[in-house]
Amino acid sequence: MRVLGRTLALAATLVLVLTLAAPANAADTIRLAVQKTGTFSWELAAIRGAGLDKEAGLSLEVTELASTEAGKIAMRAGSADIILSDWLWVSRERGLGAKLTFYPYSSALGAVMVPASSPIKTLADLKGRKLAVAGGAIDKSWLLLQARMKQDGIDLKSQATIVYGAPPLIAAKSLDGEMDASLNFWNFCAQLEAKGFRRLAGIEEILPKLGAKGAVAAVGYVFDENWAGTHKDAVARFIAMTRKAKELLASSDAAWDKVAPLTGTADPALLKTYRDRYRDGIPRRSINDEETDARVLYRVLAEIGGRELVGPAAELDPGTFYHAVPGD
Repeated sequence: MRVLGRTLALAATLVLVLTLAAPANAADTIRLAVQKTGTFSWELAAIRGAGLDKEAGLSLEVTELASTEAGKIAMRAGSADIILSDWLWVSRERGLGAKLTFYPYSSALGAVMVPASSPIKTLADLKGRKLAVAGGAIDKSWLLLQARMKQDGIDLKSQATIVYGAPPLIAAKSLDGEMDASLNFWNFCAQLEAKGFRRLAGIEEILPKLGAKGAVAAVGYVFDENWAGTHKDAVARFIAMTRKAKELLASSDAAWDKVAPLTGTADPALLKTYRDRYRDGIPRRSINDEETDARVLYRVLAEIGGRELVGPAAELDPGTFYHAVPGD
């Protein structure tokens, strides 16, 4: 009986030790809602290829979605911990009571593209031309472009023929020669660039004229601040992991071997353009600098886009940017 008692006691002790040790060894799970064709999937490929998720002690549970809007729905429904979106949407959601917060992912923005042989040499030359705009009438890049041109006394909305459409359609019509110029998302601009089109102006180039001091990350990781408060260490490890992935993609061409199959192309010229433009958009500024410029641009967008874009708030919500990260 004594032997049996000692055996049972030893077994109980072993179970207790293993139970206590399990949380320390188990990876924290983070649920990600990712647009299947988006660049977040590129970053995740680099993370998994280099084992950065395991190094960070994270288990990434990825749900692929068809659009960014689907990601927003997933966030609202509580079925995702982190999505990609912009600080404008986060600020508006906060005004409606959802305490979301934002951490920079990319400053890559769209551009005005024209055929290589186009007589259009400056933005002022867009007057009287047919300009295709991706994303609709309240697309941020389009509003920023309008604001910049109004500084020069040009109202593009009334002084040019504007055609709205989905990004792939705008790119296709541009290639077919149906448009004099187009304003599209950065990855579709890269496709045109690889086909010989010329960048008339990148949206990032006009931001200083609107008051920004540097490159502004328009897109970021978005999560609930209450969730972040109870998972602060996991969030810090997630952000550190994504920084390592970006540095890997910035410095290693070989790391792009994992990304290439996700881009939808085998064209070396287009792959190089994707790589270069992605690298250009890697955020390298402090959160305070990012937030300061976002506040400036928010006012510009609120003035030209109105309540339809930003809701009732005239200023960026104070909690929009996430600051609880070491080194920021």
